[in-house]
Amino acid sequence: MPLEALPVTDSTAGGALLVLAIVMPAVALVALLGLGGRGARTIVAAALLVQLLVAARVALLVAGTQAPLVYVVGGFHPPLGITLRADGISALMMVVSAVILAAAAAFAWKDFAQPRGKPEARLSLIFWSALLAMTSALNLLFTSTDLFNLYVGLELLTFAAIPVVAIKGGAETVRAALRYLLFAVFGSMLYLLGIVLIYGAYGTLATAEIAAHVTPNAATLAAAGFVTVGLLAKTALFPFHLWLPPAHAGAPAAGSAVLSALVVKGSLFLLMRLWFDTFPTLRAPDDMQLLALLGALAVIIGSITALRQQRLKLLVAYSTVAQIGYMFFVFTLVPTDAGDVIAGTAWTGAWLQVVAHAFAKAGMFLAAGLVAEILGHDRIRELGGLSAKAPLVVLAFAISGLSLMGLPPSGGFSAKFMLLVAALAEGHWLWAIVIIAGGVLAGAYVFGVLSRMMAAPAAGVELATVGRGRQLIALGLALVALLMGLLPLSPIAFLTIGRLP
Repeated sequence: MPLEALPVTDSTAGGALLVLAIVMPAVALVALLGLGGRGARTIVAAALLVQLLVAARVALLVAGTQAPLVYVVGGFHPPLGITLRADGISALMMVVSAVILAAAAAFAWKDFAQPRGKPEARLSLIFWSALLAMTSALNLLFTSTDLFNLYVGLELLTFAAIPVVAIKGGAETVRAALRYLLFAVFGSMLYLLGIVLIYGAYGTLATAEIAAHVTPNAATLAAAGFVTVGLLAKTALFPFHLWLPPAHAGAPAAGSAVLSALVVKGSLFLLMRLWFDTFPTLRAPDDMQLLALLGALAVIIGSITALRQQRLKLLVAYSTVAQIGYMFFVFTLVPTDAGDVIAGTAWTGAWLQVVAHAFAKAGMFLAAGLVAEILGHDRIRELGGLSAKAPLVVLAFAISGLSLMGLPPSGGFSAKFMLLVAALAEGHWLWAIVIIAGGVLAGAYVFGVLSRMMAAPAAGVELATVGRGRQLIALGLALVALLMGLLPLSPIAFLTIGRLP
């Protein structure tokens, strides 16, 4: 069905930065593969530094102009061409991903170094290549305005993450990677089926064109359902979470930090984009309540399962399942008929939860990796002596846990408090109870681990020493999540810049 063309939007000043954010890591990846692993760390360090500067510049331009950055690739406008667009949310996520990727690279600097005088290690080249591929894929997801290009970004992100899961080798990690692959392929097939139906109905995959003309007919509703279920599988929302704990627990610490903090957020970002900006007229209250219900189940079941874990990394992984659930309350807390203040509070709370969780969970996974290095294992019952041997590691874990529990002053508190206020204001008592109960359960497993860490070491146990630099990286990420609690408890205007009407 032909569509009436929307007004053409030309490239804006600084829009070329969006191309650089996507292409530059890809070029670095090609250089890395061509030059070999000896200079891999140098190439990655330079690429991630440029990425950080580009992301910061994009955020400053968006904040300064109070308008999105736009770049029309090749001068060809949709539907024939590709348009990249960064609004407030895109700019925020670009900065968050740049910071966490840089921190993960610094943490893994020695773990994946090429040994001198020995043959090149394939694992090192795989890890650094995957890190660059994830950088490019995330930026593509954050800036694309075409459903097929978004599919390409999702696939690139998935197939960059899977080698990180299996990089240690061994039957257990290979099984975890294969399970991840199966869920990812299932999600991709459903997403692709959905966008085929959308293209058949509207003759375009440009999100702005679809948003302007979308109608709740059978094809569109089926397409929205397929796309949603596919993205839920990639986000690991309950009951599609079965792949996440073994995948994250089996990956190296730096890889787990990126997987939990950023990779699952890519599909969540797209899901929120679609329902709030592309399909807003399809958001029936009952359907949104279903998403919130799945989020509530994720919070409760993920937290209870975390309490039952014997290994620290599995506990942290199941905590990710629980924390993801909070983000799905936004689908029912920002209804189309909500007042501006309430809707803005819920919208801000949801994105604060996304960002606070990213930093807190990255810091917690890095701390858990250091725990395994110090003790030679991550069995929770045998964590005694850590507080004396590595107090910074324990402090990083504790501060990250503070945010996950939602205690002040932390970004997790600000996010959960704003979601709680919105839930109470709109009469969603069940979601309010779940938010409070999730914080209590998080406190149980976080304090349970901390009590073990502060116990005396068992007789005859030797504790290894880890570098202070890596301890400070984990602590620094946790402190970012903590300092987010200093933000005012009110809607943040930056998060609404450039949103589609």
